[in-house]
Amino acid sequence: MDELEYLRKENERLRKALNDRQQVSIASPRSFLEDHEFITDCCRYAEGIFSKQDVKKKYHFDDATWTRLGEDEALIETIELEKVRRVRSGAFKREKAQQHIVKAPDILEKIMSDDSANARHRVDSIKALDALADPGPQATPPADKFIITIDLTADAKLRSAEPDPNDVIVIDATRPAAIPDKTEDDWK
Repeated sequence: MDELEYLRKENERLRKALNDRQQVSIASPRSFLEDHEFITDCCRYAEGIFSKQDVKKKYHFDDATWTRLGEDEALIETIELEKVRRVRSGAFKREKAQQHIVKAPDILEKIMSDDSANARHRVDSIKALDALADPGPQATPPADKFIITIDLTADAKLRSAEPDPNDVIVIDATRPAAIPDKTEDDWK
């Protein structure tokens, strides 16, 4: 074996060793314990929001690295704690609902376009699609503000005197929040 061929083989061996070492450092489970985004993505995988391929592709994992990560008990415990936190905070429910609600317009469109469907169902699907499209307010809501005017000038009008402007009371008011029913307390 000549020296040039020996150097090529040695170079290839060293590159392979360096590549293997870089993969180990990239996919070290200990470094992922502090990576909140990775932990959250693993939770999404466990919850069925992400696929295995999505996570592997995002973090450039091969099968061996994925297997090694799945054997790390500390990482698994961290992921399980994050799953519980996501359920309690409602993040899991919101993300799962978002994943499903994007199918709604297609389903509603099928109902709306189906000539054999009940007319009421077709109209309901049109209304639901309109609400999903969020075209803005369709009608002005009734005002919660009202004006109370108390006119005490009748006296002056009877005496043929000039009415005093201070005898007219104008109150701008808003509708109060729901008043609790206290009918039982009235009888005590």
